[in-house]
Amino acid sequence: MYLKKPFWSDNLDSESQPASESPVAELVNSLDKQRVYREVTLALRTGLSHAQAEFSFIRVRGLRSILKFLRHVAESDPTINMFSHTQSISDLQVVPVLFQNSLRDMEDQQVTSLNHVFGVEPIKIISPSTDAEVALALRVLEGCCLLHQESTVLAHKHKAIPVLMNILSTRGVLEQGACLDALISMLLDSSANQMDFENCNGIEEVALLIRDKQVEENLRLKCGEFLLLLIGHINGRDRSPMATIHEDVRRFLGEKSASLIWAASQFGSTLDPKERLTALHIQARRVLESIDLY
Repeated sequence: MYLKKPFWSDNLDSESQPASESPVAELVNSLDKQRVYREVTLALRTGLSHAQAEFSFIRVRGLRSILKFLRHVAESDPTINMFSHTQSISDLQVVPVLFQNSLRDMEDQQVTSLNHVFGVEPIKIISPSTDAEVALALRVLEGCCLLHQESTVLAHKHKAIPVLMNILSTRGVLEQGACLDALISMLLDSSANQMDFENCNGIEEVALLIRDKQVEENLRLKCGEFLLLLIGHINGRDRSPMATIHEDVRRFLGEKSASLIWAASQFGSTLDPKERLTALHIQARRVLESIDLY
């Protein structure tokens, strides 16, 4: 989706009166909003159509299209608002499509009766999700939850946390890294997802990865960043669903690492985004070093 400036806006005659009071300007603004909305809905419908295909390579094409679309949407508040509006329309909702297709449990696709094969109405066989497809779906999920708060509610309805915790414990590094980012986007300001994360022993699963020296270092660092972001967000909140998070971190990572994570999570809110990201990387490295020395 490319939101170019409309050709009719170049010839506005604004000399006679301010653009904000011009009837012509109001008409142009109205036409522009309609044009952008058509582009947004067209991009969504096309991407979602491909994301529900039977073959993985077509679904990957659709997911890439949706991810590119979300990046364009994030560039301005008006397009973010339009995207949020589209997610109230069931046919344009992204999150359900992800969990019904790319993030679907493959056990649901097993043929349990030969009647489906030889019967009048054979079962629809869908090719399994590849590693690249799962990682892309997780990136799309992350984008939806960051841009649209209600997408976290939709994700909860599809048991998103158990699904993602299964991916985190069984899939490869590519999917695990994307899974941690998606988890953070779903846990922020969502008590329901935080409760599910606690019920799935999420801190323990992340701690197992960060303590395992056989795991790639980049993934272990990503786990450290995940804990820093999560604890930094929950700190200072009353009656958090994850009230025992500090005790869990101390139990699974040790007193030294837990204290470092708690202290590091208290700072950085006043930094600009680039400095904050750099500080996060540095603190995650320190957490990793404290665990290796423990």
